[in-house]
Amino acid sequence: MGDQDLFHLLALQRVEGVGDIIAKKLITHFGDAESVFKAKVAQLNSIDGVGSVLLKNLKDKSVFEKANKELEFIKSKDINVTYFHDKQYPERLKHCIDGPILLFSSGNINLENKKIISIVGTRQITSYGIEFCRKLIEDLAPLDPIIVSGFAYGVDIVAHQFAMENNLQTIGVVAHGLNQIYPKTHKKYVAKVEQNGGFMTEFWSSSNPDKENFVRRNRIVAGMSEATIVIESADRGGSLITANIASDYNRDVFAVPGRVTDRYSQGCNNLIKTQKANVLTSAADLIYILNWDLDKEIKPIQKQLFVTLDNDEQKVYDYLLKTGKEVMDSIALHCDFPIYRISGLLLNMELKGLIRPLPGKLFEAI
Repeated sequence: MGDQDLFHLLALQRVEGVGDIIAKKLITHFGDAESVFKAKVAQLNSIDGVGSVLLKNLKDKSVFEKANKELEFIKSKDINVTYFHDKQYPERLKHCIDGPILLFSSGNINLENKKIISIVGTRQITSYGIEFCRKLIEDLAPLDPIIVSGFAYGVDIVAHQFAMENNLQTIGVVAHGLNQIYPKTHKKYVAKVEQNGGFMTEFWSSSNPDKENFVRRNRIVAGMSEATIVIESADRGGSLITANIASDYNRDVFAVPGRVTDRYSQGCNNLIKTQKANVLTSAADLIYILNWDLDKEIKPIQKQLFVTLDNDEQKVYDYLLKTGKEVMDSIALHCDFPIYRISGLLLNMELKGLIRPLPGKLFEAI
């Protein structure tokens, strides 16, 4: 796409009253954005949805000044721009009537022949949600899916982190321009995300992370993904909006069930109860329902231990290997150590990467 084409597309975006649906209708009718601006009144009048107010707005020359300013920003920051007719544009998003005509991105994003899933949920993620997310992404890693989320607090950033830990491509769909990062505390993750994945948005550099932008960006998260997974959610929240959009787009929706008394499982339980989401208890559920082909035999990776254990640590490690998951008190009892001693041993073993803590004061060998 040349600079002139992009310039006129940007200008069309800035015409008041022209959203993505009308823009696509105009471009389809006239062939390109430049021809829309050159079209005669009689030609424009013949298009359904174009009225006198829109005709007047299409003659507003100030949109060209705004488009030129944004084009300068795009070129100066080396922003990638994808048009909705381009091969690089997310394939599933092309079929969404209200998908953005332009997507701006940064980093190293490669969507070709990739499985894409979105993981969303509450900003107040619990230890239950963190552990489920870790296990899910770890188990899906051999299938090399792209993990899409919103780079917000809670479930979003946890999903991005576990994707990076498992060397999976991850994409943060943000609710503002690419000249800033929100929340600012997540700036430390930007470089690593852009190494294998990146950031995507429909918003200009002049856009701020306003409330309505988060709702709008949810359609990109849902629309570009094969399935949307809700890890945890209260009975109201942005993740439920994303799930409903995904359902409207005829995408598969999955929700992780939780206890009926848990506040941040109410949204997921309601999605399941009203049959708006499939129950997700493990990666196997997702693979089965999406009918993903396990064409490659996935060989389990044997963990190599390059650490030295003292006798006490070896005793605890052997016990955890035998029992699987165990609470600290039981470990102390069966290994014959006082509590103060076992807590120190478990901490050292965790630092060595031999065990991991789980919700409910449980520990398991890795």
